Amino acid sequence: MKPILEPIPLGSLRSIQSFCFTKPNFETPWHFHPQHELTYIEQSVGTKFIGDYVGSYEPGELVLLRSNLPHCWRNSVHETDLAISYVVQWNVGIYPEIHELKAIHQLLKTASKGIIFEKADVSELIPLFKKLPELTAPEQYTQLLSLLQRLADCHFKSLSEASFIDNLPSEYGSRMAKIHDFVAENYGRKIYLRELSELINMSEQSFSRFFTKMMGRSFFTFLNEYRVNIAARLLLDSDYSIAQISYSCGFESLPFFHKKFHQAYQLTPARYRKQHLAIR
Repeated sequence: MKPILEPIPLGSLRSIQSFCFTKPNFETPWHFHPQHELTYIEQSVGTKFIGDYVGSYEPGELVLLRSNLPHCWRNSVHETDLAISYVVQWNVGIYPEIHELKAIHQLLKTASKGIIFEKADVSELIPLFKKLPELTAPEQYTQLLSLLQRLADCHFKSLSEASFIDNLPSEYGSRMAKIHDFVAENYGRKIYLRELSELINMSEQSFSRFFTKMMGRSFFTFLNEYRVNIAARLLLDSDYSIAQISYSCGFESLPFFHKKFHQAYQLTPARYRKQHLAIR
């Protein structure tokens, strides 16, 4: 199990790193790091966890994360294509807090909850963003500055309800990483609180308090959100019936699945499938 604090090899001679990630899966667990991060999803679908947010992701998403904000991306278990993303991470404070850069620093402050940009607004910026790994260090510095300045004028929405400014204790992160891994492997069956509490060596009551503190809601509320997100993906990527999808995602009652799905998407599962497939 990797620790939640992800070491990023940036030192006094290097303040920015940019790379293209191409592997079968996004392997990093729920983690944080003291650098800011901008991630573009080129290929892959699945579930993203940003702070206390859980929701689907798809190609074309550009997400900005302030330093210390816990996050991870999880591929759909039915996904067969490679996971491809472009990432830039940079040290806090490399751009001075001067009046001319006020919009950038306000953007980074808002990103303490994680923000996702409107695809139409950033479409022209993506080719420039994808070139970052090819640039020299001075070119990366000026290119990133230019991109952030232009992103400050784009429309976006916040993801997490809670802000994450300070470092989390490392043991908290290790526990949450274990919980995320367990849910990803077992969401399709009935999960008992006892299993989770034993997994991280807590009593059931202590586990419930810990999880609610970290995620802002109970574990089973989070679990239902996770299952609904997986179900939404299956509605688009499979020919399974709605009942099959419901039960495969761990819902024991079809009416309960319909209720939770409608709460999340303001549509019935059937309407969601029809509406989204029609625009593909």
